[in-house]
Amino acid sequence: MSVLRSLLYAALFYPATVLWVLAGVVASPFGRRPTLALVLSWAELNHWLVRNVLGIQIRVHGSIPAGRYLIAVKHQSMLETLEMVRLTHLPIIVIKKELADIPLFGGMTRRYGVIPVERSAGAKALRALVEEGKAATATGRPVIIYPEGTRVRVGEKPELRSGFAALYRALGLPVVPVATDSGKVWGRGFVHRPGIMTLKIESTIPAGLTRNEIEQRVHAAINALELGAEPRA
Repeated sequence: MSVLRSLLYAALFYPATVLWVLAGVVASPFGRRPTLALVLSWAELNHWLVRNVLGIQIRVHGSIPAGRYLIAVKHQSMLETLEMVRLTHLPIIVIKKELADIPLFGGMTRRYGVIPVERSAGAKALRALVEEGKAATATGRPVIIYPEGTRVRVGEKPELRSGFAALYRALGLPVVPVATDSGKVWGRGFVHRPGIMTLKIESTIPAGLTRNEIEQRVHAAINALELGAEPRA
């Protein structure tokens, strides 16, 4: 049954995504507002399909405060990336540059508002991340970063990448950490399993902490749903 559900989801979601991207191309001369609306409706479509086709129920504990925040999210699957768009008032998102370079789709993401990071560029990438982060916060939108730098498997708790601390220091914003266990139902393969996916929005962490302290607190918070996770500070 999970295979059939996953096939039906793919048959609906990916062709719809192509249509959404084409609609974004048509709407691009009319400014950013139509693109924002299209991206939000795309995320809502995925939410509906996930619930009604895949049979995945999404539970959210807590809420994202409105305003300018740096939102640090555990990354286990595509599922939380789209759910966070729905929950966070159209955030600007730090993504890997390869996604922003995909023809048509990449152009739509850039019009929506992303910070592309070339992970192999080292110090140059850090400088670009900080510069684009400052420009992003000037819009008043929150910024989402996946501080582990890549998608990880359930149970994995890698150290945070240096880009997170650099962005935290440069922007001077409080951090809203978000834990998830989406990997239980949405693994790396094609087949997604019915079940419950949780997003746990932890207490806001203030700006101005040392690198060691902010990294420790965020690492503990985004891993709050992992088996054997560190206790919250």
